[in-house]
Amino acid sequence: MKAPAFRYHAPRTIADAIALMSHLANARVLAGGQSLMPMMNLRVAGPDHLVDLGRIAELSGIEEDERGLSIGAMTSQRTIEKSTLVAAACPLLAEAIAHVGHQQTRNRGTIGGSLCHLDPGAELPVVAAALDAVLTVAGPRGSRQIAFRDFPADYLTSSLEADEILTRIHIPRQPPRTGAAFLEFNRRPADFAILSVATTLTIDASGHIAGAAIAIGGASFKPIRLDHAEATLADRLPDAAAFAEAAAIAASLPCDGDDLYPAAYRQDLCAVLVRRALTSAALRAGENDHV
Repeated sequence: MKAPAFRYHAPRTIADAIALMSHLANARVLAGGQSLMPMMNLRVAGPDHLVDLGRIAELSGIEEDERGLSIGAMTSQRTIEKSTLVAAACPLLAEAIAHVGHQQTRNRGTIGGSLCHLDPGAELPVVAAALDAVLTVAGPRGSRQIAFRDFPADYLTSSLEADEILTRIHIPRQPPRTGAAFLEFNRRPADFAILSVATTLTIDASGHIAGAAIAIGGASFKPIRLDHAEATLADRLPDAAAFAEAAAIAASLPCDGDDLYPAAYRQDLCAVLVRRALTSAALRAGENDHV
């Protein structure tokens, strides 16, 4: 099928893009287009105007400072995948992004587009949840920051206002002796995940867990942080008993289900993937004596 008729706009600055989004009725931002264009072709989405952000240079790029990474919303997934800076400063993102679609879609797909689309099976939202990412958005009322935890509003719906644009993603610097792991389960490589887990684990000098982050994707309309499991791991040795307890908590997570993958099936996956991811994260943190 072909997309319905629309008007195409190609602003050169963030201000121009905001002006267009503020004044055009039924307008959508075009980032990488890897989700929006198929939706338009299938007549699931039918904007009257597309505002293409691809010519706004300040929306792309990866920077690092003492606080962590700052990634422009229009930075392609392939650029992130190939970045030695991302690999060194944020291994969790580097590992997860290789699971996103195919190389051809990563060439065009953007980090901001994926986060704003908020597909429950997508990899980048669950990573953003685990890393406590902070999003900078700009609109006619100025700029504001949104913790990613507060960004999802509903299924495929963010808390962005209609005239706001996501401009940058900020990922806090991870403490020393932190390991990370990303796992997902799908039927075929490059499919959307049935369930995914993103974890980080920080080990202190005594070999105990100083901090943990566990995020689950695919269980609900948004990524879910397992706060209770994270608290249970605090000050524990990173051993099989601790990880089994966290996995049991994960298995009790209320999950959405369908005819192919009912809620109980996803709950079992939660337990298995959480235990495996925590074990890998602990090994990568360099403390494997008790694993």
